[in-house]
Amino acid sequence: MPTRSLAVADTVDLAALGQRIHVIGNSGCGKSTLGAELAELLGVSFVELDALNWEPNWVGLNATDPERFLHRIRVATAGTGWVAAGSYSEFCERGFWPRLQTVVWIDLPMPLLLWRVLVRSWRRWRSGELLWGTNYERFFPQLKFWDQQSLVWWIVTQQARKRRNMLSHVTDRRWRHIRFVRLGSRDEVAAFRQRLGLARLPVSGGRSAAV
Repeated sequence: MPTRSLAVADTVDLAALGQRIHVIGNSGCGKSTLGAELAELLGVSFVELDALNWEPNWVGLNATDPERFLHRIRVATAGTGWVAAGSYSEFCERGFWPRLQTVVWIDLPMPLLLWRVLVRSWRRWRSGELLWGTNYERFFPQLKFWDQQSLVWWIVTQQARKRRNMLSHVTDRRWRHIRFVRLGSRDEVAAFRQRLGLARLPVSGGRSAAV
């Protein structure tokens, strides 16, 4: 039976993670990158939850059609092996946490998250990078820290809540079958990647789950 305490980067090996993994954390923490790397290493499907949620014109199924979003999540994680990346905790707990083996929680400091998300948004906006469906990055709305549509607002207002929720999940008997791994700094993320051999892995982006 996996431990219910928080594991740290230098105590986890690949076998301990299992084949059904959820990479979670606040915006800008690197969930999708690490998730894709883990999926590539394990040879399993990569499930990007944002790709399942966002419809054209930034319409989120989590708000407009939650049952459809939940169905997509369940279909994408129906197999025996996959790595899911993204938050949407309420949907994930209903959709696949009963079968989940490991949560990798990337819990980076808020200043680092803010810097990363602004740099990422600027780069995506300047390059015209297509994200999900027909949606493109919007940079200047992220600067409106008073606006709920801003990622800056989201990071600042959700960081403490996300930490409380994750710590409560660790001791929740419903999730006693899950191993929780917390990565609380860039050094811990680097140590985790190094221990698993991810630092030497050419990343091809994982294999997206078809829905």
